[in-house]
Amino acid sequence: MDFLRDTLIQLGDEVEVQTEGLERWQLVTGTMVVTLATMTLSNLYSNRIDVYEDVRDWLFRAVRRIPAVQRYISKQLDQSRRDIEKSMFEDSGIKDKPPLNQLPPTGWSEEKVVQEASNLLTQGKYNWQEGRISGGAFCGNNSELSDLMEKMYGRFAFSNPLHADIFPGVRKMEAEIARMTIDLFNGDEDACGCISCGGSESILLAVKAMRDYGRAKKGITKGEAVACYTVHAGFDKAATILGMKLRKVRMDPKTCQVDLKAMKRAINSNTVLLVASAPNFPHGIIDDIEGVGALGVKYNIPVHVDCCMGGFLLPFMARAGYPIPPFDFTVPGVTSISADTHKYGNAPKGSSVLMYRNAEYRHHQYFVTPNWPGGIYATASVPGSRPGALVAVCWGALLYHGIEGYTEATRKIISTARRFKQLLREIPEIELFGDPLTSIVGFTSKKVDILKLGDVLNDRGWHLTFTQYPPGLHICLTTLQTKDNFAEDLAADVRWAVGHVQAHPPATAGVGKVYGTAAGIPDKSLVGEAAKVFLHCYYSTEPTKEPHEEKEEGKATANGTGKGV
Repeated sequence: MDFLRDTLIQLGDEVEVQTEGLERWQLVTGTMVVTLATMTLSNLYSNRIDVYEDVRDWLFRAVRRIPAVQRYISKQLDQSRRDIEKSMFEDSGIKDKPPLNQLPPTGWSEEKVVQEASNLLTQGKYNWQEGRISGGAFCGNNSELSDLMEKMYGRFAFSNPLHADIFPGVRKMEAEIARMTIDLFNGDEDACGCISCGGSESILLAVKAMRDYGRAKKGITKGEAVACYTVHAGFDKAATILGMKLRKVRMDPKTCQVDLKAMKRAINSNTVLLVASAPNFPHGIIDDIEGVGALGVKYNIPVHVDCCMGGFLLPFMARAGYPIPPFDFTVPGVTSISADTHKYGNAPKGSSVLMYRNAEYRHHQYFVTPNWPGGIYATASVPGSRPGALVAVCWGALLYHGIEGYTEATRKIISTARRFKQLLREIPEIELFGDPLTSIVGFTSKKVDILKLGDVLNDRGWHLTFTQYPPGLHICLTTLQTKDNFAEDLAADVRWAVGHVQAHPPATAGVGKVYGTAAGIPDKSLVGEAAKVFLHCYYSTEPTKEPHEEKEEGKATANGTGKGV
């Protein structure tokens, strides 16, 4: 203490010497300048990644203004469009189906509608019902369940949960879906939830609730969320829509879990939400939920667990003989959880459950406008009118499976995943991403080009998922893959593909080319533009006509033999 006191006295004496002769206003002004400069430098340091990205993006925008660069980019995007259209219309077989651009003059018969729809369902080069795909479809080989879903959807096809007074039965179903799911995640009587149309909406609603909770409870006007960069892209979408900042931190290179030290450093006075994945999509890794929850408790920040992918696997894994670390409301600090019923819940696409530890959090999710001339308008989720049929089929799927059904499905899926994981470890050229415990098994390689490997497997009829940063592949196993020798067959083809790539290094051509090219482009906004080209093509009924085709058509029309505009 004496040393500290003497040091402070010496420091005070030195300050007096240095400021001798200065006016009071000079001292006040100088102190303000030094304080503001220190705060600015501190802010720049804590946001150094954002500053770097802002400067880099500014440079890229400046370069893109150069006419020659604009022409080059336009040419490359046009080529991307042609490649995408070839994939959509030629490679898929859809080109042989004439587009319907206008309503038929008279309505089709029931038989014709069903026949045309059945023909369209058979299009495509992947045999998804045989399980040669990653994710994509989580069920489809249970005819009894399919019949039940058709009956349930048909009976509730025209119901609308927005009008609970008209369809009270649908409201009851929806409340029961939320309550049954909360029970699976060990929520108590205070826990509550709601139904959304899918994982992305559940994520959006959770982020919105915590943004508004932080605004109301702490006065935070510019809310931020912190998550590992492996977190689902739905959080990027939510942050963009809600005008928030999503601070992404690194993962542990060995475990592929979120780096807790990096997450702690990213927390600041604007942080309204911490996010953990169970599991994450790229690698199938469950974050350290207890570690993230502890940070939430320490800094009084809500924690969301994104269990959209594992929602109807993780709660049954201990029962199935595969215990995992805590991930639900038993973890202190966890305030909300999202779980998709339309994945491993085996409900048709269009349903997810968002749960909260208590109603105070859910309160900030709601949208209400009391002074609309049409009446008091209030919704819990994004849509107004919603298909009650999706609520009904989800409710039916949960009751059809029950605890026993989901436990048995989990046992088969995890058993297949663990077997495939072990077989991959026996291939010297292949490395797993961490230690995946659930249904997604991600892998990479330092000895062969993993993207070329993916293209080779694609040519052999396997539709695996390409991942990036770092490049890799993964397969998301579902009930479609729970069959004898599936893991052995896929692992054998991976081993064969490794040898093929080593002996005959092919030019990356398919999906691998897209990901390889994207990784090499520093200006990611250009990658985004190419992705938007894909979305534009998605809504096209036929390929874009090239300029020479339009000229030929115009000539034919002039001669009276072509169609008019």
